[in-house]
Amino acid sequence: MLFDSKLLGDVIKDAEPKGLNPGLIVLLVIGGLLLSFLVGNYVLYMYAQKTLPPKKKKPISKKKMKKERLKQGVSAPGE
Repeated sequence: MLFDSKLLGDVIKDAEPKGLNPGLIVLLVIGGLLLSFLVGNYVLYMYAQKTLPPKKKKPISKKKMKKERLKQGVSAPGE
């Protein structure tokens, strides 16, 4: 007999998966990297909010200021 039934039975018993599924490992690694990226961005954002000075507003041009005053009914100076 070429194949011993006892030997074949042992091979089938040993065919059970050992350790973690490789797909699960890849999923956990990618998930961990994504989570650490998002948490790191949030931490940097909070740090920047505390340490950076507030943004300076753009200066309004004289022409724009004149238009705004005319809309409000206040005459522009010099007219």
